[in-house]
Amino acid sequence: MRQTLTIAMIAMNEEANLPRTLESVRWADEIILVDSGSKDRTLEIARSFGAKTRFHAFVGHGEQKNVALDLCTSDWILLLDADEVLTPELQNEIRQLLTCADGRPPRFDAYWIPRLNLYFGHWMRHGGFYPDRKLRLFRRGSARLSEGVGPHSTPQFSGPRGKLKGDMLHYAYPTMGIYLEHMDRYSSEIAHLLAAEGRTSKSPFAFVWNIVANPAATFLYNYFFRLGFLDGREGLILHINHSVYIHWKFLKAWRIGQGKE
Repeated sequence: MRQTLTIAMIAMNEEANLPRTLESVRWADEIILVDSGSKDRTLEIARSFGAKTRFHAFVGHGEQKNVALDLCTSDWILLLDADEVLTPELQNEIRQLLTCADGRPPRFDAYWIPRLNLYFGHWMRHGGFYPDRKLRLFRRGSARLSEGVGPHSTPQFSGPRGKLKGDMLHYAYPTMGIYLEHMDRYSSEIAHLLAAEGRTSKSPFAFVWNIVANPAATFLYNYFFRLGFLDGREGLILHINHSVYIHWKFLKAWRIGQGKE
């Protein structure tokens, strides 16, 4: 009665993260990695863990992840980013879930997984950044990513969903440089999606809200009301820069709407 599991991933130039990530899922029945043109040892490392690799030119996060989902052959899929690691507790929980020891299949066809994020060497447990649940474990064929979505989009799934207890560790931004590079790139991607939806802050009210008030309100809400200050100096830095990220994406969308980006 044991249900099989495929790990589905997309990657590019992830040699620094992959060994740690793949070590935590080497027990899975299948590992699928869709690469968009790595120039480092990403493919070599993936294959050393028995992963099946496929090249696909990057056209968007949702589209790229759907390519990986279509290559999976197991009963269940765990959608994983290259900088995410399953704790031993989460590994055991998933294995027990799919063992079907009582002779019955899992109660739900999709499960939320709590994610613990590492920023600048500190695990963030407040300010809305934990448990940071992600819908990542689901029965094959039951969920799919929408096209034209950003890097942190949720798979589309209809029906009730369960919740797992074990943490998934997200080794997000070990340095400030990596954080700023990612936020610049991600905000540009989201800005183009916002512009495509016509959300370019054309009215004076939308301009002031999106580019000024929204970032400020987000900081106040997360840092004070959601207790982000309990994460110390790293929490302060994170919430200031997260608000700057919100400012960036709407500012860039406004500039795109003006034809200047």
